[in-house]
Amino acid sequence: MSVTQDSPDTLVPEHIARQVVTPKGHRDDEALFEAYRWLRDNAPLAKVHVEGYDPLWLLTKHADIMEVERQPQIFSNGGPEIGSHNPNLGSQADDAFHRQLTGGSLRVIDSLTYLDPPEHTMVRDIAADWFRPVMLKKWEDEIRVLAREAIEKRLRTGVNELDFVKEFTVYYPLHVIMTLFGVPPEDEPRMMALTQDFFGTADPDAQREDVEPLSPGAAAEQFSAAIQDFYAYFDRLIEDRRAEPRDDLASIIANARAEDGEYFARSYAYGWFIAIATAGHDTTSSTLATCLEALAENPDQLAAVQADPSRIPDLVNESLRWASPVKQFTRMALEPYELRGQKIEAGDRLVTLYQSANRDEDIFEDPYAFRYDRKPNKHIAFGYGPHMCIGQHLAKMELRVMLEELLPRITSLQLTGERKVVQTNFVGGLKNRPLVLELS
Repeated sequence: MSVTQDSPDTLVPEHIARQVVTPKGHRDDEALFEAYRWLRDNAPLAKVHVEGYDPLWLLTKHADIMEVERQPQIFSNGGPEIGSHNPNLGSQADDAFHRQLTGGSLRVIDSLTYLDPPEHTMVRDIAADWFRPVMLKKWEDEIRVLAREAIEKRLRTGVNELDFVKEFTVYYPLHVIMTLFGVPPEDEPRMMALTQDFFGTADPDAQREDVEPLSPGAAAEQFSAAIQDFYAYFDRLIEDRRAEPRDDLASIIANARAEDGEYFARSYAYGWFIAIATAGHDTTSSTLATCLEALAENPDQLAAVQADPSRIPDLVNESLRWASPVKQFTRMALEPYELRGQKIEAGDRLVTLYQSANRDEDIFEDPYAFRYDRKPNKHIAFGYGPHMCIGQHLAKMELRVMLEELLPRITSLQLTGERKVVQTNFVGGLKNRPLVLELS
């Protein structure tokens, strides 16, 4: 049963609440975006209770999400006590599994997504300088070489009939981030498999063999198992980079020291490494696939960008808005707060629905149209405030460079076959996108 309510005179239908909250509801993204639209129109700040989940406030409006995101002192990543809140939207069974595993805490990894300031600021500063645009500029030539190599290796001159996601887009961002990170190419398949375990916890096609898919807390069990496998790999990487530092991101993180001169706790390095090895490529892959799909559906826009490549950065921004591969994070109110005329109590959980915000009619003209030349484009695909994605500039560079190399060679682009998306309410996008791509 789902008891859902926004205000005394507005009830949210159960199917709308389930569509947005459950991973299964995200498998049909057309119905999902209609559910977002219904909420924005009828219950833009809706408190819902879907069976098997804690009560949740669903934030569907751009302005509301920005208001929450800019106030981490009120809306917490970790809860009033460290680990008392899960910033990833999971079921009650998943949270119970995590608590059992950790002895009561929901903080299963010391990554930025689980931290609040000042701890968040301290950990973010470990590698923040590396991700600044001025520092990333030195890697652009190498990224361009990797983009060209990806095209030459996985595509050919003439007609290419392929699943663009499985046979192309998943590999390029992975290879870029692992190259800059310092993971050898022969280990990239392992990183890919663990990423799919990490983000595909609710997708039947991405279930680990050592996890019973129908058991309560199965998603949390798979998530935890993936984390432990990451730890085992990165433990050796930390030792290697401390013994022999190199010019790579892994060395910066492994050798970071606190104010007392001692190495940071190894758990912080694990958190950084896992974030880079997962979100550092999965989100970019989803956006690149979505971009090509949109251009295939809008051949006039493909032709326009080919005629004026200077518009590729605008195309990248619109693709990020359109894909919004990070669907949400969940915050906990630390004190009473009034939002949109409603009283949020301390301890309430709020879901920041970025995909909905990026279709908000109050912010975007004709939001359900893909427009490569959209300006202004105030999307929040990278979040907002102190938790805004630290890798956003690298992601934009990767996408821009690949499109600069690929788009001039496209002579024909047609969608074919069945389109599928990942079954997840967290991070994900296209899982299959067959097409025919003709290159000069």
